[in-house]
Amino acid sequence: MLTKFETKSNRVKGLSFHCKRPWILASLHSGVIQLWDYRMGTLIDRFDEHDGPVRGVHFHKSQPLFVSGGDDYKIKVWNYKTHRCLFTLLGHLDYIRTVQFHDEYPWIVSASDDQTIRIWNWQSRTCIAVLTGHNHYVMCASFHPKEDLVVSASLDQTVRVWDIGALRKKTVSPADDILRLTQMNTDLFGGVDAVVKYVLEGHDRGINWASFHPSLPLIVSGADDRQVKIWRMNDTKAWEVDTLRGHMNNVSCVLFHAKQDIIVSNSEDKSIRVWDATKRTGIQTFRREHDRFWILTAHPEMNLLAAGHDSGMIVFKLERERPAFSVSGDTLYYVKDRFLRSYEFSSQKDNQVVPIRRPGSSSLNQGPRTLSYSPTEKAVLICSDADGGSYELYIVPSESVGRADYMQEAKKGTGGSAVFIARNRFAVLDKSSNQVLVKSLKNETVKKNVLPIATDAIFYAGTGNLLCKAEDKVVIFDLQQRIILGELQAPSVKYIIWSSDMDSVALLSKHAIVIANKKLVHCCTLHETIRVKSGAWDENGVFIYTTLNHIKYCLPNGDSGIIRTLDVPIYITKVSGSKIYCLDRDGKNRVISIDASEYIFKLALLKKRYDHVMSMIKNSQLCGQAVISYLQQKGFPEVALHFVKDERTRFNLALESGNIQIAVASAKEIDEKDHWYRLGVEALRQGNTSIVEYAYQRTKNFDRLSFLYLVTGNMDKLSKMLRIAEIKNDVMGQFHNAMYLGDIHERVKILESTGHLPLAYVTAATHGLVEVADRLAAELGDNVPSLPDGKARSLLMPPAPLMCSGDWPLLRVMRGIFEGGLDNLGRVGHEEEEETSGADWGDEELDIIDAEGMLQNGDIIIAEDEEGQSHGENDEGGGWDLEDLELPPDVVTPKAAANARSTLFVAPTAGMPVSQIWVQKSSLAGELVTAGNFDTAMRLLSRQLAIKNFAPLKPLFMDLYMGSHTYLRGFATTPVIPVAVEKGWSESVSPNVRSPPALVFKFSQMDEKLKAAYRATTEGKFPEALRQFLNILHTIPLIVVDSRREVDEVKELIEIVREYVLGLKIEVKRKETKDDAVRQQELAAYFTNCKLQKIHMRLVLTSAMTVCFKGGNYGTAANFARMLLEKSPNEAQAKKARQVLQACGDKKDAKQLNYDYRNPFVVCGATYVPIYRGQKDVFCPYCGSHFVPATEGQLCAVCDLAVVGADASGLLCSTTQLR
Repeated sequence: MLTKFETKSNRVKGLSFHCKRPWILASLHSGVIQLWDYRMGTLIDRFDEHDGPVRGVHFHKSQPLFVSGGDDYKIKVWNYKTHRCLFTLLGHLDYIRTVQFHDEYPWIVSASDDQTIRIWNWQSRTCIAVLTGHNHYVMCASFHPKEDLVVSASLDQTVRVWDIGALRKKTVSPADDILRLTQMNTDLFGGVDAVVKYVLEGHDRGINWASFHPSLPLIVSGADDRQVKIWRMNDTKAWEVDTLRGHMNNVSCVLFHAKQDIIVSNSEDKSIRVWDATKRTGIQTFRREHDRFWILTAHPEMNLLAAGHDSGMIVFKLERERPAFSVSGDTLYYVKDRFLRSYEFSSQKDNQVVPIRRPGSSSLNQGPRTLSYSPTEKAVLICSDADGGSYELYIVPSESVGRADYMQEAKKGTGGSAVFIARNRFAVLDKSSNQVLVKSLKNETVKKNVLPIATDAIFYAGTGNLLCKAEDKVVIFDLQQRIILGELQAPSVKYIIWSSDMDSVALLSKHAIVIANKKLVHCCTLHETIRVKSGAWDENGVFIYTTLNHIKYCLPNGDSGIIRTLDVPIYITKVSGSKIYCLDRDGKNRVISIDASEYIFKLALLKKRYDHVMSMIKNSQLCGQAVISYLQQKGFPEVALHFVKDERTRFNLALESGNIQIAVASAKEIDEKDHWYRLGVEALRQGNTSIVEYAYQRTKNFDRLSFLYLVTGNMDKLSKMLRIAEIKNDVMGQFHNAMYLGDIHERVKILESTGHLPLAYVTAATHGLVEVADRLAAELGDNVPSLPDGKARSLLMPPAPLMCSGDWPLLRVMRGIFEGGLDNLGRVGHEEEEETSGADWGDEELDIIDAEGMLQNGDIIIAEDEEGQSHGENDEGGGWDLEDLELPPDVVTPKAAANARSTLFVAPTAGMPVSQIWVQKSSLAGELVTAGNFDTAMRLLSRQLAIKNFAPLKPLFMDLYMGSHTYLRGFATTPVIPVAVEKGWSESVSPNVRSPPALVFKFSQMDEKLKAAYRATTEGKFPEALRQFLNILHTIPLIVVDSRREVDEVKELIEIVREYVLGLKIEVKRKETKDDAVRQQELAAYFTNCKLQKIHMRLVLTSAMTVCFKGGNYGTAANFARMLLEKSPNEAQAKKARQVLQACGDKKDAKQLNYDYRNPFVVCGATYVPIYRGQKDVFCPYCGSHFVPATEGQLCAVCDLAVVGADASGLLCSTTQLR
């Protein structure tokens, strides 16, 4: 049993499938009727008007109606489109058990506990017949699918068959006078429209259900005696044929299956049973834990059943309908009925190849499930679920194609699944031991392999490889080398489809498709709400697949879409061009033609094959909102522009693609303030000032216009703006324009005219207009404002523009493939003609108004507005010109010149900053610091070297960052421009190719620093030497080198410097401990243990020898003297050493030192005590200094950077370490 859909609800008493749509009605014991979409698994609607349980429900075959009957004695007819009850039929006097529409006539039959069956006409809304005769509750009644019969079952232990032929004649034939008379008689003396034809007795208890066979003269019934009985009838009588026993409780519903020769029944014993109608034996039983079954129904067209139980319902299939098939080259092999058949795609010939064994009907779902074919050996493997999983091996005979009399004994075996893995080898999955058995064509086991994961099924994955599927993942397993070649998480995969070149694979599960490459590296995942059924790859690498009701496509980048809708589910076998070859559920081969242009177009865009895109735009009917929004989303607004006729959409796309020319044309068509404003913003972004000016004129946006003239330094037009403001009586506008112009007289005049005399006086006095100031002072009298003393006056002058007038210089780039090729597809209209007018952008002077003319015309602007028709509209010139401009006669609006055919001005798109490229490309700390990405660099250093204290590195970080950038000064008012300094830059390099950063710290510099530190050590300047060595140690983490050899040298340098830093710190410590002679001697002795240069070693040994000799530790001093003599000292040092040896003789040490030169040791970098071999220690992950375990987790005392004893991955200073 294959469950397709399940619901949880109150007890389900009635069910009905819609014959066309994937809908099912469920009537509940609670009084609610639910309408479900069983494909999508969603509740579409609920109808809630019955009072009490609804036991019967039925869809009409062709009208948007359904009928329901409930315990409230009401029959309701509903329209599911309008979601309401149309009318109620009253007449029954007790609970209504079942209701059903007739397929042809406008009738409803209902059965009720009032012991009657009623037939209603739902058009006239009247009861047309009452069938009386049962003497207990009538549990069900239904029409015969073809004949004029009704069958009913009652608790009076009888099944009755009623003849309603008279009723049909009365409905159909013309109602002439005689008929009218007889009808009056029948109405008076009891109806004869429906008469009992047979009464079937045989059950011992009340009968719950009876139904007709769809085509044979058979009836099946189920009763409280737990039996299912089959009855046969002819014209004269009906009789019991057989009884099916097996249910343990009342049988609640039973019916014949329309497509197969089986009977399905369900019962209050919580089971559904399937019976063989010819052998009359039980085939299969499906049980539920806690729910009694009440109702069964079958889909009128499809192979679907539904059953209602105590806590909901299930929609299910009894058997799979997917034919087993396999494609090999031009041939499809598939199983239909009892034959293996072949179908040639090219000739569309269908042949019968070999008869195959039909599984016995002992249980369901035993038919062929998968098919695998070996073309060289012409061998076919057919797998089925029979006997818990088995396979059969057939050899296709070459000469007997098309002859069905050829019988072949197949080689058989058991196994979860079987597939060919080579020419003459196939693999069989043994689930119990999780092994694969490799077998030959003789069905003999050649070898066994244990599988790497718990495998449910195996599929072919190239010669010698298997794709093994587990619950939540798939792996490709090489049977020869016994290794996993690839692995991918994928939810319960059902089918896999390889592309023809075996480069890509599609993994199909119930509701998802995962596409991966041959190594199972994930490419994309698609999720579907409706079940995925099949798929195939086309020759372009697009995956075409089907769901229950669509054919869809999936591009390599994961974009998908619908190609067409399906009426019935199909299984794709091959895709070739615009043809899809497929099998339907009946095993028939079909060829479906599709329009592939949409996905071919998207594929061409994806692969950047713009020549294909061009030709498709020119030749195909690819228009539509979906394609436009797709182009927009993928960043091709300029292509989308050529599909669009709607001006608003054109305008938006033109702005998005920066095509000012089309935007201007569309803005003129739309002519709305908002669009002009947006056009102005975009034109300003591109620096096209003439279009900005035009847009502001059209919106009469005077403030913006004034500001634009100020920025571009167009003083003439600013003074005209001043006159316009004056005419419009816009005082604030006048004052602003006067300020922009730096016109003091005008400002004083404006302030005076508006009555602000004190302000006017202050302005005049400040700017040195003595005469005007005196006149105003006289007018003000005693109210003259006093000017503050001691304040330097600063004049308010307008700033000088960065660039005077004209458009910005635009980057000249080659026209893109789309712009050039698509121009002739664009809108051919007046804009195209205008293009030849020869006006270059920005050369055209859009002189606004002549001030004198303005004054002569008085308040012409207001007059124009009142008329509602300005000159601007008449001649399409400037938006509010008050007189004709001195322009060439055919110039209308500023736009690109006609010579812009070959090249085009395009605002350059902002590139990616070099520092950002460095961040993306590099994973070395030094390079990340140069890019300014300190956070990531610090995280890296912390991970690689466990560095915690970044304080010593801060100045180095700053130096690196500053040193890898240089700064150019722009205009006076603009910020400086940082330019990244790259390593090995040359002029010939492409601007898009970026080299790594130039670092101020180089490895070669370390050599110089080391020599300087050595010098300081030799001269005895220990604090200075220590500072220099630590500087080297702090710089190394930020160094980048080019070769593996240099990486080794860097590591060697760390060790050298560490020894010196440790030794120098010990020496500094020794000089600090004046009062403890023993500790001084110990520290001097430990210094000799550091690995230093010979010259320094001799100095250290001399020092230690001297300290110990003076301290009376003659044995230790003698040892140092001997060590010194081995280091080839100079004459003075040698002489001194010999003297010490002579003086010491065999004398012992006066005091015990914590120093044993015979036992190898290292010195703790924090406590300066020896850690002898065999004792526990921890070390610094960066410099490698050793410490006693107590210091673990503290900062390293030697390098002062890293945490002692922390985990770290190690120094990374070269890209060669990453390969």
